[in-house]
Amino acid sequence: MYSAQVLDHFQNPRNSGDISNPDASVQIENPACGDVLKLTLRMIDGHISEIRFRAKGCVPAIACGSLLTEMVKGKTPIEARKLTHEQLVTAIGGLPEASSHAAHLALDALETALRGL
Repeated sequence: MYSAQVLDHFQNPRNSGDISNPDASVQIENPACGDVLKLTLRMIDGHISEIRFRAKGCVPAIACGSLLTEMVKGKTPIEARKLTHEQLVTAIGGLPEASSHAAHLALDALETALRGL
């Protein structure tokens, strides 16, 4: 049902946890399914130097949060905002239609966090 990439990021999440004294912190919830994603990030010299996530929800929500942190670390906010739903879904190896909300949740959290900078 889930791709090898989804299962890998779920079973071995990257960059999980919180950053103390972050430059931006956001927690959002998908009211339809109850998934919650929190992002904290730190900027150095205009780049995302550190980004961490915490997720409570389905397997794809955790996997997308993990992969998102890998994909935007080191990027400027302008570069990070260019990440699309399709790019995230492709990089995670695809998602069942019923789980596509997980990629939206991750990208919505990123956009909200970047707005707070």
